[in-house]
Amino acid sequence: MLGIICGLFAASYWICLSYLMRGFENVSGGSLLIVMPLAGLLIGLIIHWLGNPGEIGLIIDNIHLKGGRLPMNENPSMILSSLLSIASGGSAGPESPMVQVTGSIGTWLADRFNLSGEALRTLSLAGMASGFTVLFGAPLGGTFFALEILHHQNVVEYFEAILPAVVASCASYTIFVAITQLGLGPTWNFPQYNVESLYDFGAAIACGIVGAIMGWFFIAVFRSVGRLFDSIRSPIYVRTTLAGLALGGFSAYFPLTRFFGEHQIEKIVEGNFSLTFLLTLVVVKVLAISVTINGGWRGGIIIPLFFIGACFGKAITIMNPIGSNETLAMICVMAALNSTVTRTPISTTLLLAKLTGLSTFTPILFASLVGFFLAPRVPFITSQHKVD
Repeated sequence: MLGIICGLFAASYWICLSYLMRGFENVSGGSLLIVMPLAGLLIGLIIHWLGNPGEIGLIIDNIHLKGGRLPMNENPSMILSSLLSIASGGSAGPESPMVQVTGSIGTWLADRFNLSGEALRTLSLAGMASGFTVLFGAPLGGTFFALEILHHQNVVEYFEAILPAVVASCASYTIFVAITQLGLGPTWNFPQYNVESLYDFGAAIACGIVGAIMGWFFIAVFRSVGRLFDSIRSPIYVRTTLAGLALGGFSAYFPLTRFFGEHQIEKIVEGNFSLTFLLTLVVVKVLAISVTINGGWRGGIIIPLFFIGACFGKAITIMNPIGSNETLAMICVMAALNSTVTRTPISTTLLLAKLTGLSTFTPILFASLVGFFLAPRVPFITSQHKVD
């Protein structure tokens, strides 16, 4: 029942988002310096009037500290602000709003059946898993991501939620695909790659180290930009407007850094770019994500991080054209970067195997584990700390 309800919501959200994005995609160049600040102003006013819906850190806190209860009253603000943030070109994806709403649907359904304690938390987690699943088209990967994201060390502490989450995710995925016709195949058409020797695992580990270093760089820049926005003592709509102006500048000069990266990654995979251009994209995208989230725009960072990893992985093959396989380098850097930032090695492996169509996912697992073990001691999502 939960999966069906979440699938219906997710399909409705995605259809609305797709229509809005098609409208905003017609705006480009210098016009973005007007349109995106106006979008930022509207986002800020929505949050100012309807309340601050928070981000993934607040969701994790509610799972840990409030018995898994995710409130429904924050959903209107999250849905409206995230639709506008993502559709207008912010560097954040729909995973965070989707997960918050579907998780709260789990809490709402638990209340309808007078459930409490572990059962309520399990339904909230199953709802979150359904939200991740419809975005990535991977029920198992979505389930593990919903459980892994809660902790920085214990991968699946709430293990009792695994099977209910898988069941809900399968139902949600089926409903979503039936309505949208999305998610049946790989999202990105990477050239096929097969493991040929143990040296490939060594290359995966090396790319994992590079991805971890990039993760440290991302976290440092993100926190620096956060401190800059925190110094602005003004209403939320001022911050979101300023963020929109900065994002409009980034998007006007570097169009590939606009939006959350789902379609842009395909262009990186298929295109021929110079080393300088790819490295510039990496830096600008890191800044764009940091400005988007710290500036009060709503959305998630998983697919934007994959975009950064794809760009940097392709840059590695340009720097070392003889000893690097492009597909292996791109996917392994994507995996390690995301694992370093989000501490989700298992689900990152499962998700990327589905998104890229890579059947031999052991190298991805090696890279993901390297990113996980080389991550900073203090997690990027501070609420991931174990609560005693």
